[in-house]
Amino acid sequence: MSNKSKIVVTGGYGRFGKILKKNVGKNYIFPKKKQLDILKLNSIIKFLKRTKPKYLVHLAGLSRPLDLHEKNLEKSISLNIIGTSNVTIACSRFNIKLIFFSTSYVYPGNKGNYKESDPVLPMNNYAWSKLGAESAVKMYQNSLILRVSMTERPFIHKYAFANMKTNFIFHDEFIKIFKKILNKKGVLNIGGPSMSVYNFAKKYNKKVKKRYLKKNSKIKLPMNTSMNLSKLKKLLK
Repeated sequence: MSNKSKIVVTGGYGRFGKILKKNVGKNYIFPKKKQLDILKLNSIIKFLKRTKPKYLVHLAGLSRPLDLHEKNLEKSISLNIIGTSNVTIACSRFNIKLIFFSTSYVYPGNKGNYKESDPVLPMNNYAWSKLGAESAVKMYQNSLILRVSMTERPFIHKYAFANMKTNFIFHDEFIKIFKKILNKKGVLNIGGPSMSVYNFAKKYNKKVKKRYLKKNSKIKLPMNTSMNLSKLKKLLK
């Protein structure tokens, strides 16, 4: 197999990774942790030296539960910031295109319609860990940072916030877009139409119950991280 077509995916056994694996070809390589450990730079370098991919899709890291990033700083920083930094260094050694999955939560979340060029200001440690990772990836020019707002199909939660606005898109819908932007660089917002989480969930689960996000809740969530998708729409024309 030519290195021109090989794509290595870290974290391929996570929620999105499993869906991706079902929807891509044999040119995608999904190493297990014992084959590629993002906390060990030499492990990443050895794997990339052996497989010689053209792209690396970086999914590995810590996401849920969100409060774990508040309770366990070491794990959050290690997996999301240090791990991503190691991946970036390894990719730079071999000039491998790096595609990093970030989150819409890096935006302040108070006005919505955020463009990629707008200032960022996370309000919880999960988002800070993702922004820290973005900083390393941004230093490497042969990279693409995806600020994504996606979720599982079907909507798995019994409740959804009616006053929290975002751009949710299902994993399988995102994959159709993802395949078209592999060769892009910089920062790119990706998601679906802007709406409340409740309105999104209600379309697919009539039984979902309405809740309201409180500003003083224990888990700090931004009220409105809806993104401007005009850049994405231009790229997909």
